[in-house]
Amino acid sequence: MAAAKKAVLGPLVGAVDQGTSSTRFLVFNSKTAELLSHHQVEIKQEFPREGWVEQDPKEILNSVYECVEKTCEKLGQLNIDISNIKAIGVSNQRETTVVWDKLTGEPLYNAVVWLDLRTQSTVEILSKRIPGNNNFLKSKTGLPLSTYFSAVKLRWILDNVIKVQKAVKENRALFGTIDSWLIWSLTGGVNGGVHCTDVTNASRTMLFNIHSLEWDKELCEFFGIPMQILPNVRSSSEIYGLMKISHSLKAGALEGVPISGCLGDQSAALVGQMCFQDGQAKNTYGTGCFLLCNTGRKCVFSEHGLLTTVAYKLGRDKPVFYALEGSVAIAGAVTRWLRDNLGIIKTSEEIEKLAKEVGTSYGCYFVPAFSGLYAPYWDPSARGIICGLTQFTNKCHIAFAALEAVCFQTREILDAMNRDCGIPLSHLQVDGGMTSNKILMQLQADILYIPVVKPSMPETTALGAAMAAGAAEGVGVWSLQPEDLSAVMMERFEPQINAEESEIRYSTWKKAVMKSMGWVTTQSPESDPSIFCSLPLGFFIVSSMVMLIGARYISGIP
Repeated sequence: MAAAKKAVLGPLVGAVDQGTSSTRFLVFNSKTAELLSHHQVEIKQEFPREGWVEQDPKEILNSVYECVEKTCEKLGQLNIDISNIKAIGVSNQRETTVVWDKLTGEPLYNAVVWLDLRTQSTVEILSKRIPGNNNFLKSKTGLPLSTYFSAVKLRWILDNVIKVQKAVKENRALFGTIDSWLIWSLTGGVNGGVHCTDVTNASRTMLFNIHSLEWDKELCEFFGIPMQILPNVRSSSEIYGLMKISHSLKAGALEGVPISGCLGDQSAALVGQMCFQDGQAKNTYGTGCFLLCNTGRKCVFSEHGLLTTVAYKLGRDKPVFYALEGSVAIAGAVTRWLRDNLGIIKTSEEIEKLAKEVGTSYGCYFVPAFSGLYAPYWDPSARGIICGLTQFTNKCHIAFAALEAVCFQTREILDAMNRDCGIPLSHLQVDGGMTSNKILMQLQADILYIPVVKPSMPETTALGAAMAAGAAEGVGVWSLQPEDLSAVMMERFEPQINAEESEIRYSTWKKAVMKSMGWVTTQSPESDPSIFCSLPLGFFIVSSMVMLIGARYISGIP
C-alpha cells in the first residue's frame, strides 16, 4: 500500500513559547497565520522560602524538547511534512535569571523567576547608592529599581551562590534570561551554542541602555556585574544560529532549521496582535497581566508608574520601536493559587463555573499582592488580602472576586496609560490563556467601560515570535507588510452595566488596595526567614524559659 501523500501547505514556522506556567511549541502556516498544531507542558514552580520563586532550567529545556517532539508527531499524524518548517522563533517569560557553566552546560543555580522577592534587601541597599538623582537608572533603562528585573537577581546570585562565584572567577559562567539559555542550548550548547539575547529581553535586565541599545558600562558597575558573562544583544528578527541535534530530541527533528526570531513574551504578543502603529495597545492575561502601548520610535517616560521598554526591532537594520507598559504580577497565577493552595477548584477552568453560579462577589474584594504590587504602585511591601467577608461568603464569591481582581488591576494600569498618552483607548485588544474565560472578558468590559476585543486565535504571543522568525533576513517566508498581514476574526465584549455602578465597584477595590500596602517590613521574620536560622540556640532556650515562666504566672502556678 502506497504511503499517504504529505499535505503541501507552503512554508511553515515554529514558535517556542516558554512561559512561567507552561512551555508550548506551535507551528503556523506563514501565508495564512493559521495554527496547524501545538503541544503544551506545565512547568513546576518551586517556593523554597516565603517570597522566593524558582524553576529548574533543565526542566524548562527538556519541556521545550518534549513539546517540539510531540508537535512534530502530531503534524505527522495530520500528514504535514515537518521539512516545511523553515524557521523557529522564541518567546519567553522575561526577567527570569539563569547562570550556567559554558563548559558543562549545567545550570549553576535554579532560575530565579521574575516574581521572586528575595532581593528586597538588595534593592534597599542599592537605592541608597544611586549616584546623583534617582533618575540615573530610569533615564537609561526606563525602569524603576525593583525586585522584578534581572540585575538585582543576578547581584543576589553573585553574592550568595559559591558555585557561581567560582565559575565567574574561572571564566566559565554565562548569564542569560530564558531566551538566552534556550537559544544557547538549542544551537549546540557546549558544542558551539550561540550566547545571545534580543533587545526586548535585554531591556528588562536594568543593565541595558535603551537609547544606545548596548549593555551600559555604568549600569554594570553600579550593580557589580562582570560584563563578560552577558550575552550578545541582537535584533528581534535575524538568524542567530541553527538547531543542532540533541540526544533529547528524537531523530534530530528540525536539525539545521534556523532560530531567527526572539522576543520577550509581551513584545511578542504586541507583534502578534499587529500593534505596529503608534498608539495601538494590547493586554495579555497570563501568569501576570501586561498592558503595552506602542509609542513608535520615541521613548515616552511615564509620570504615572508605567515602564518604558523596547517593543521590538524587527531586523538588524530596522528601527527600534518603544512601548509604555503596565505590569501586574498576579493574574492567571491567582487561579493556580486557588487550585493548588486553597483547593477550591480542581482545574483552572472551574473558576468560570464557580463565578457563574453567583454572578457577583457579594461585596468580597481580593487583592492578590502575593509578590507585592507592581504598576502603578511599585510597593514590594504589599501582601494579598481578601476583605468584605461575611458569613454568607462562599467559595463561589471568592472565585468571582479573584476574576474581578484581574479586571480591576487592568483598569488601574489602563487609567495610568490614558493619563500618560493623553488619548484614552476606545477599546482594548486582549490575548492570553485567561481570555477563554467569557465571564472574565465580560467583567473586563464592564469595569473598563469600553469594549474588549479578542482574536479568535488567542495564541498571539507564539504568533508574534513566529512572525519575527519567518520575516528574518535569510528566511523571508513571512511578510510583515500591512497589505500582506492576514485579517483576524475578533470576538467583541460590550459593557453591560451602567458607568456609575462600574465606578462604585472600582472605588471600593481601590480602598482594598490601600489596606494591602505597607504590610511587610524588611526587618520582619516573613521577609527574611534566615533571621531565625542565624539566631543562637541560647536565644531559643531563654525565650522558651521566659514563655514558660510567664505561662505559669498567668495560670497562677507558683
